[in-house]
Amino acid sequence: MTSDRGGTAMNGRAHGGPPAPSTPAGPGRTVEELTSGEALALLGSVGLGRVVFTRHALPAVRPVNHLLDAGDIIIRPHDGSTLTALLESPEGAGVVVAYEADTIDPATRLGWSVVVTGYATSVTDPAELERFTRLLRPWVDGTFTGAIRITPALVTGFRLN
Repeated sequence: MTSDRGGTAMNGRAHGGPPAPSTPAGPGRTVEELTSGEALALLGSVGLGRVVFTRHALPAVRPVNHLLDAGDIIIRPHDGSTLTALLESPEGAGVVVAYEADTIDPATRLGWSVVVTGYATSVTDPAELERFTRLLRPWVDGTFTGAIRITPALVTGFRLN
C-alpha cells in the first residue's frame, strides 16, 4: 500500500522498497509492567496522546494534547467533533474511552506506553473550564469552547528496557 504523496505505507515500506531496517532485540531486553502511579506520572510527562472512542459502532482514534488534573486526563476537542457530540447525550453519565500515550525510540526500541480506560464527561464547572482553557492550548486552529475530563477506571502501562 503506497501513496502518491510520498511517505511510508502501512506495511513499513516506502513505495514498495525494502522493509525499514530493524534493530534486533538486545540481550537482556525486558518488558516491565508499570504501577498505576508510575504510568500516570509518565503520561503527565508528555503533552500528546491518542483518545479512542466509539464512532458508528467502530473504534475511532484522534491525536490530542492533554494535561493531568488530580489524576484525571483533560482534553479539549473541537466544537462539533464526534467525541463532543457523544458527550451531549441526555444521560450525562459520560462515555467509555481509552487514552494512550507513549515514548518509544525507534532506533533503540526502548521507551514506554500507557493506556488509560475510563469515563469521559464534559467539564461543566465555569471556574474549571476557564482554568483548563488557560492551561491547555490546542495545537490546531479551530473553535474549542469546552473541555473533557477522562476519569481513569483502569490504568496500565509497560516500559521496554
